[in-house]
Amino acid sequence: MKTLRLVQLPVPPPAALAATGNVPLAAGSLAVAARVHGLTDRLSVEVIAPAVTDQLGDTLLADQAAAGEPEFVGLSLYLWNTERSLHLAREIKLRSPRTKVLIGGPEVSSDNPLVLGQRGFDIAVTGEAEATFAQLMNRLLAGEDPAGLPGVAVQRPLGLSPFGPAPQASFPLADYPSPYLEGFLPVEPQRALYVETARGCRSHCTFCSYPRSSNVLRTLEVPESAKLVAALREKGAREVTFLDPTFNHRPGFEALVDALARVNPDRALSFFAEVRAEGLTPAHAKALARAGFTKLEIGLQSVNRETLKRVKRGGSPEKVAAAAQMLHGEGIGLLVDLIIGLPGDTADDVARGVDFLLENGLGDEAQVFPLSLLPGTEMRRTAADDGVLFHPAPPYRVQRTATMSGEEMLRALQGAEEKLGRRVDEVPRPHLCAHAKGAAAQDVFALDLDDATARSRAAAGAPGAQHAALWLTGHDLWRDRQAALAAVAARLAVDPFATLDVVLAPLAPFPLDLIDALRARLAAATPAYFSRALAHRGEDLMRRLCVVLPRGVDLPADWVDALRSTATVFREQPFAEALSHAEQLGVELPAARIVDQADDEASLRALARRADAEAVAFADRTLELRWQRGVLGLGDA
Repeated sequence: MKTLRLVQLPVPPPAALAATGNVPLAAGSLAVAARVHGLTDRLSVEVIAPAVTDQLGDTLLADQAAAGEPEFVGLSLYLWNTERSLHLAREIKLRSPRTKVLIGGPEVSSDNPLVLGQRGFDIAVTGEAEATFAQLMNRLLAGEDPAGLPGVAVQRPLGLSPFGPAPQASFPLADYPSPYLEGFLPVEPQRALYVETARGCRSHCTFCSYPRSSNVLRTLEVPESAKLVAALREKGAREVTFLDPTFNHRPGFEALVDALARVNPDRALSFFAEVRAEGLTPAHAKALARAGFTKLEIGLQSVNRETLKRVKRGGSPEKVAAAAQMLHGEGIGLLVDLIIGLPGDTADDVARGVDFLLENGLGDEAQVFPLSLLPGTEMRRTAADDGVLFHPAPPYRVQRTATMSGEEMLRALQGAEEKLGRRVDEVPRPHLCAHAKGAAAQDVFALDLDDATARSRAAAGAPGAQHAALWLTGHDLWRDRQAALAAVAARLAVDPFATLDVVLAPLAPFPLDLIDALRARLAAATPAYFSRALAHRGEDLMRRLCVVLPRGVDLPADWVDALRSTATVFREQPFAEALSHAEQLGVELPAARIVDQADDEASLRALARRADAEAVAFADRTLELRWQRGVLGLGDA
């Protein structure tokens, strides 16, 4: 029997130990489609588990995906994983040349040359694939050419063939059972589960890909939706995220919320969904709370009504404020979106938007972010006419518009942060835990530059985890900088799309030029979504550098002060010492890498209350994980 192995790579994690919420729903849905269409008597379908894709770096993941030389490997491409997935496709081909690599997902679109110009895959599929998947696999299993099938393009010697006619996504959602209930995806209490009870959207926002990806509004009927949620609860689920484009605009919304309340009477399940303010009533807010919705996302997007009309969003800020007040009154938390860079908006509009959020008590729940022009959207198609320039690679960040320059967009973001009193995007968190024995993939590599043995230096290039730390220690890091640079290059070569923390642990002062040399090497590495995510503010989320001052090493205070002006600096210390000057950590003093256990639970809570959470890291993995989840709010639990 032939094998189809399905892979969906996760969003890069905000921290090494933080679960990312990765749910390979697309991969699981295709596996279900294969079963529904009777392919599994000729085809063994496997979905690589989230526990694997969350942990393994590029080399180990390619080894696993290519193991046994499967006849087919399918990759689901999303904004966050496109380049890494295409790299994985090429690596699979190197290990198993006869494997046919299939790609699909939102990033596979006729207006996305970044993907279509690649050569590491054999077949590309665009649009919803469940209904056309059987046709494609039947042809492949019969050894026939699938070119011309709806939404399918095939690699030829001179490049990719044209896509077949656009698939008509009109099949009932009930035709395909949930991959959780079919056994293709695990139900894990620590992870949110993703559920679709609707595809398609009544709105036609030009910056959104829903109008292209699902052009017919279809719903899973209320009884079937409630039955699905009840079954997930029975299997141990604790959190369900509804992927419906606009949860409260789907037909049968009120009946569905009532049904969810009946199957979740004690609210043991918590629900999350995206809603629009238009049409929400106080009765809806009460019903949502009664059903178990603890948080909702709602889009303000802009306070400029002309902009809202231009991007076909419609609505009004006042309705958002009124809906937020209703939902808050029922104890439901919110995420409220404000976009920087919508065509027609100015820096003043962004500032007025932030003021509006603050005036309505939404500052702590605001999500303020630059616009991305996603493949397949109307806004991308009209970008040139609208005077919008955007980066051609993920996250496709808008670089300027006809009414805002790149500098103005950055200042608008910084102004929002100043008013909100916090950073509005992720803060790179270095991985400073000690080495873990028996891990599925090594995530801490240590190189003592005082040790000239080739064996210790070669270890830096061993395949590792998706997020790894490379520690470089020695008495003269500047003298041994070529060895340090070589170790960094080895890690970048073996796992080029992994997150890498370079950690300097000096035993004596070194010239600060070393920081510049290492950063230049990191900046020259293969770019990707995560390396570009914060490029507009001069940061790299994917390859970072920090310094840890080892315990017991006395270094000149003036040198440490100069070092802190160029890099994030931690000092190793016991818990009691960190607690004694908690308010000064990361301000007057370096941040703390705590090398022992907390005195007790009360002391840990006191440190969390008094210190900047980002200025505290732990060598102990259990404490670091508790800190990430309980204090920083990272991960699924």
